Amino acid sequence: MLESMRLAKYCSVKQGGRLPANTECEWTLDSGDRCRDDRVEKVAANTIQRMGSSLAEGIPPKGNITHVIFDMDGLLLDTEQFYTLAQENILARYGKTFDWSLKAKMMGKKALESAHIFVEETGLSGILTPEQFLEDRKAILEDLFPTSELMPGAKQLICHLHAKGIPICVATGSDKKYFDLKTTKHRELFSLMHHVVLGDDPEVKHGKPSPDIFLAAAKRFKDSPTNPLNILVFEDAPAGVAAAKTAGMSVVMVPDPRLDVKHQAAADQVLSSLLEFNPSDWGLPPYETVTS
Repeated sequence: MLESMRLAKYCSVKQGGRLPANTECEWTLDSGDRCRDDRVEKVAANTIQRMGSSLAEGIPPKGNITHVIFDMDGLLLDTEQFYTLAQENILARYGKTFDWSLKAKMMGKKALESAHIFVEETGLSGILTPEQFLEDRKAILEDLFPTSELMPGAKQLICHLHAKGIPICVATGSDKKYFDLKTTKHRELFSLMHHVVLGDDPEVKHGKPSPDIFLAAAKRFKDSPTNPLNILVFEDAPAGVAAAKTAGMSVVMVPDPRLDVKHQAAADQVLSSLLEFNPSDWGLPPYETVTS
């Protein structure tokens, strides 16, 4: 099972000659991704961070991608603008402003988790409860979600992968009600997904950056991959990238340009749009060249 799969990381380290080069450090998802040998844990973490930084500069790792998982909000659907608008309106009532440092902390998480972050970070604890915040936001969002439009390149990529027989699915923190509202205009496209895992799914105990939702999504493919490195995740949120990496998967990040670049370091590849994605970079079937 993916939940208990060991993810081996190799670190070339030497500490006063006590450790041999290429010391093996093993992580298990069940034990919270801690390095088995605490003497090299820090070195291992730094090594992986450097690897992530170099890959984020546009050099994806070589691998055999067989399955693809998509986030939805801000990645396939242009819905993040609605969340921003609603939260700006709510904060304006209290003479406060909403900024992207706060948005980065909220993106990709379950509704109640993000609500707690919102009231705590804005200093509204004791004035506005997380539950009341969600109710106030709900009144605004439910009118906006049915108007959601696709992000550039989303339809092209989904249709291409489906046509080439690549299993694809969605893993989103949205609950079923919000998912249905957001996809109102795009039912046919989302029907191409093998399955959809939602934030209120019983198997998703914790929201992103916990790997729960991606592990659940991976298991539900008909031919579930035994190696998480065969799965490519598309994300726009820092918490989503962290969740996918914790699950042992590769990640292409398509962040909002207003998001601080420091949040991109963990991604394997960073694009400004899905239109820039080249399937061949990941061993996926290339787009067909249209000739006149």
